[in-house]
Order: sequence, then structure tokens, then C-alpha cells
Amino acid sequence: MFSMTLASAAYWSVFVVVFLAVAVWESFQPKHALAFPAERRWGRHGLLFVIGGVAYTVLFRVSPIAVASAVSGSRFGLLNKTWMPFALRCLAAVVLLDLLHYATHRAFHSFSILWRVHEVHHSDPDFDVSTSARFHPLEIVLVQGAYFGAVAVLAPPPPAVFAAGLLAMMLNIFAHANVSLPGWLEGTVRAVLVTPDMHRIHHSEEIAEQSSNFGQTFPWWDRLFGTYLPEAAAGDKMTTGIAGMKGAESVGLGFMLAEPFVRLPARAVSSDGTGREAETA
Repeated sequence: MFSMTLASAAYWSVFVVVFLAVAVWESFQPKHALAFPAERRWGRHGLLFVIGGVAYTVLFRVSPIAVASAVSGSRFGLLNKTWMPFALRCLAAVVLLDLLHYATHRAFHSFSILWRVHEVHHSDPDFDVSTSARFHPLEIVLVQGAYFGAVAVLAPPPPAVFAAGLLAMMLNIFAHANVSLPGWLEGTVRAVLVTPDMHRIHHSEEIAEQSSNFGQTFPWWDRLFGTYLPEAAAGDKMTTGIAGMKGAESVGLGFMLAEPFVRLPARAVSSDGTGREAETA
């Protein structure tokens, strides 16, 4: 019997260990100097993360693992067929759930109403491990709602849902690190997993480059669907964030919570996923 209590304890233990390990790594070997003090951004991003967690808990009150357990006996599930080897069902679940992450992420860049919400993540004037926590509560709710729906349809084994969630969490932290892998290692790791240098391109100030490298865990989807960009046009001189949103107010908690609902002079509005046009105030 898969224990959700133990799974939750393991998840948060790994979260703390990985987050702190990456934080120490980037503090000793930063890729770029930060424009704002880390403690200010970390505190505000931490509060945003807590608010998002509370919103998620209040609205859903269940975990993806609980949903997987509830639908394990469904006759409509795609991955709960006893004739399919358990290992194959688990592998398929991890791969398909990551494809969902790619699809939802790309959707947030392709529709203006969704981009306004996701823009909170991109409007961080810096890029470091704390950026991995900078998501608007509404985005967390929408993404998790889609995730619950996918789990209900797929009916994957609960251990596979746990493994997929754990992997996605670790890669989210790792991919937002203000570090670079050694050159000899970057290509090898990037063939299998999203790396910080790959994901940093997605946070480029250049709009066209923001419409690339959507992958959460695996880089294969970007290659398959034509959204993979191996290097930014500016190389290591690339700047991250959104033009016009680089002032001190952009790291304020109130700004981040209100950002999707207010009209901003320099806002970039998502159009077709390949480019954006600026709103005028």
C-alpha cells in the first residue's frame, strides 16, 4: 500500500535539500551578478509561494497522488490496465505528465489572458533559484487543475505520480539556478534533462526567445515540437526579465499579486506564441 503520508514527508524533505543545495551552489559560483539583494527577492518570493500553497490547499484539499489512488480502479483509465507491465505504466505516466507540463506552459505563453498570469514569473528582474517559487497563485491553481484532470484520465499508478511530481519539483529548482554546468557536461545532461543554461534562454528579455524551451523536465518536447533554442542570440550577455519591469517595485509582493489584473505601460501581451506586441497605457 502506497503511503501518502510518507510520500508527502519525502517530497518536502527532498524539496528542502535540493533548494538549499542549489542555493549554496549558486552563491559560490553565480552565473550572473544579481541586480537586487537576494534576501529581498527571496522573502517576497517565499511569501508568494506560501500564498499559492494556501490557495491550492483550500481549493483542492487533495494531492495528485490521492486522485491517482481514487481512480486506480476506473474502467476508463488509460494506464491502470493490468495487462500492461507495472514498470511500463510508471514510465509512461512520468513521460506523459511531463508532456502535460510542456503543453500547459506553452499555453500560458500563447493566450493573452493566460500570459498575464504567467507574466508574474517572467517579470522577475533577476534569475536565480528563488525564481522557481515566483508563480502567481492563480497559475498554481490553473496548472494543478489541469494536472488533476490528466491524472484522472490516465489513472497512473500512485508511485508514478509521486515520482513525476518529485522529478518536476527538482528540475524546476535546478533549471532556475543562477549557475552553469561545465561545458563538457552541459551537452550530455541537456540531452536528457532541462539545464539552467537551456531554461535561462526562456527567461530572456527578447520576446522571440521567451517562446522557446518550454520543457519542465525533459528537453525532448521542445525538439519534437520545434521550440528548442540551443543558445540566446546575445550568448552569455543575454539579459533576463521583461523590459520596462525592472524597477524595485517588480519584486514587491503587492505588485506580483496584482500584476495580472492591472494595465502596465510596458506589458508584453502574448499573441500567437511566437511574438508579442506592447500595450500602450
